Amino acid sequence: MNMKNERYTTRVAVIGTGFVGTSYAFALLNQEVVNEMVLIDLNKEKAEGEARDLNHGMPFRSAMRIWAGDYEDCRDADIVVITAGANQKPGETRLDLVEKNVNIFRGIVTAVMESGFDGLFIVATNPVDILSYATWKFSGLPMERVIGSGTILDTARLRYLIGDHFQVDSRNVHAYILGEHGDTELPVWSHATISSRPVTKMISEEELLVLDEIFTNVRDAAYHIINRKGATYYGIAMGLVRLTKAILRNESSILTISTLMQGEYGLNDIYIGAPAIIDRNGIREIVELDLTETEMKQLHHSARTLREAMKPCFETMK
Repeated sequence: MNMKNERYTTRVAVIGTGFVGTSYAFALLNQEVVNEMVLIDLNKEKAEGEARDLNHGMPFRSAMRIWAGDYEDCRDADIVVITAGANQKPGETRLDLVEKNVNIFRGIVTAVMESGFDGLFIVATNPVDILSYATWKFSGLPMERVIGSGTILDTARLRYLIGDHFQVDSRNVHAYILGEHGDTELPVWSHATISSRPVTKMISEEELLVLDEIFTNVRDAAYHIINRKGATYYGIAMGLVRLTKAILRNESSILTISTLMQGEYGLNDIYIGAPAIIDRNGIREIVELDLTETEMKQLHHSARTLREAMKPCFETMK
């Protein structure tokens, strides 16, 4: 595959210059992760405007090439990040977007692969688990090279809110959200710790409802933000940059992404959120946590919900 040594050119292609795509591009520029970035959008003028705006900040960072391009530019990309598609509107769930975005993705992924692309896909568009599965099917790439953003943002939200409650730096909170990036996701309280201390042991039984409140605010965060400002994009953009860095810098970091299950957690042939080790080749290994019986039931319920949502367009993915 076309993963280059860090001393050579590293290129990321961003497909979709909406709120998420441009926020990701801006964060990528600021964190100096790559030295080439191409923006691709059906609205070529929008992509050109974004590229010009980003380039005008170049005097404040090290050299980087940014331009508005076409699918042909994906040929030499290390990573193609897909943020294009129909957006979630107030009152809609992520699963409401299935059919229209699967159809959009068929065209996008086909065009990328026709360019000769031989790198990794990162999928951010919702419903991300189903669209990651569709990207895997449409591309024909090995599963380790198709990564959904999964519950990377949900996990960050959980860590932030736990840290906020206990007045601890969220970077020192270790906790995970598994399952669908959506309404059936679940918190793995059995593995939530602060400095190796179980979070569940840090509060009294009377305060356990606090944990339910924290999770509810995590699960419903997108709805709260969408109702207030129309869309969410900064948090997921930061998560996508974190994932990009883990790949290009060969970090072997553990991140909660959407990946294909092949027997892990008793699940098969479905993309769903779980911790995984991420390196230069993509998904090196899925990390199987020792879940409680309740957590395992919740995870399987989440998987069943995703399967039901996939049914109307499953034939389209074959």
